[in-house]
Amino acid sequence: MNWKDFIISDNEILLGKPTIKGTRLSVEHILSLLAQGWSENQILENYPRLTKESLQAVFAYLEDCMHNGLLFT
Repeated sequence: MNWKDFIISDNEILLGKPTIKGTRLSVEHILSLLAQGWSENQILENYPRLTKESLQAVFAYLEDCMHNGLLFT
């Protein structure tokens, strides 16, 4: 999966935070929902512009960030 097909960073949208293309939903917001215990189905039901693939792209994006040393644990 190429996360770049689903996630963009545009200074005109949420001050450049990474967002799902075609939405104003940030990667950070999606992760927050997951951290709060939301299921994939709950997210998709509440945000109909998202797809299963766009949610998978969030994880691919994070994996890429960690692999490239942009995030540390």
